[in-house]
Amino acid sequence: MDLDAFIATHLGQWRRLEELVGRRRLSGAESDELLDLYQRVSTHLSVVRSSSPDPSLVSYLSALLARARHTATGSRATTWRDGARFFTQTFPAALYRTRRWWLATMVGSVLLALVVGAWAVRHPEVFTQQMTRGEIDAYVGTDFENYYSEYPHHEFATLVWTNNAWVAAQCIAMGVLGLPVLWVLAQNVISVGLAGALMVSHDRGSLFFGLILPHGLLELTAIFVAAAVGLRLFWSWIEPGPRSRLDSLAAEGRTAAGIALGLVVVLFVSGGIEGFVTPSGLPTWGRILIGIVAESLFFAYVFVVGRRAARAGVTGDVAESDQVATAPVAA
Repeated sequence: MDLDAFIATHLGQWRRLEELVGRRRLSGAESDELLDLYQRVSTHLSVVRSSSPDPSLVSYLSALLARARHTATGSRATTWRDGARFFTQTFPAALYRTRRWWLATMVGSVLLALVVGAWAVRHPEVFTQQMTRGEIDAYVGTDFENYYSEYPHHEFATLVWTNNAWVAAQCIAMGVLGLPVLWVLAQNVISVGLAGALMVSHDRGSLFFGLILPHGLLELTAIFVAAAVGLRLFWSWIEPGPRSRLDSLAAEGRTAAGIALGLVVVLFVSGGIEGFVTPSGLPTWGRILIGIVAESLFFAYVFVVGRRAARAGVTGDVAESDQVATAPVAA
């Protein structure tokens, strides 16, 4: 191919596209012209690459097409307003919309922990078969309490935050499979029940609840929410309703991603309480009160802010303009 002749033939179209791209506003006819030129120049770039791949010309046409695509499709920068809208509408509305799932998960998990704990108290051999007498005495006497003061406050807060975020991420990421979520949740709930039973059976129940409740109320609630979101994700393709399975899974997946992002902040707060409040010198009632206040604020956030947003039509999904197109379905 004669590259010079090719350039001479199409240079006018390239310059016209440059002119349109450089304008702040385009009329309807100019927008149509831009799209037509975009398609033509895309063909030109394809021809150059296959027949005479001149690096400078390929670079020029690629940059021109990128600018044209940007002009044609527009762009949207993330602003502080977007972040504020997420935490005042999208996230609380998603929590409110899924409330039945995570409240049921919470109740079921607490009952399981109580059943496991009561059974273990009546069957102390479950501990003696797994631990020596010295290990039990060390755990009950010092290890459980020292766990919360073993590291500097900021390091411990970061450690528990990342650990809990990982557990929550597992619940959501494996939600599409269903059963793994139940397995991760059951492991955590049973371990809490057994630890409580061991402490209670050695008359250390007040210490156990004094150290668990300040951060555990909010922390476990976040884990229950993550598990419920994972199970809802699983159910979305089992029972998609009027939508196709793919559309149902996509919608719940987008909501799950938003909830996961919000839970990072919730777990950051619970991690801060566990790192700075739980091992502090505050009286037990004061530490527990902080945990109750944090949990109460979370529920107020869901059932006041979230309900208001949900009634205003916010679903917890991304904006309609950011969703992929879906085929219409019969009612």
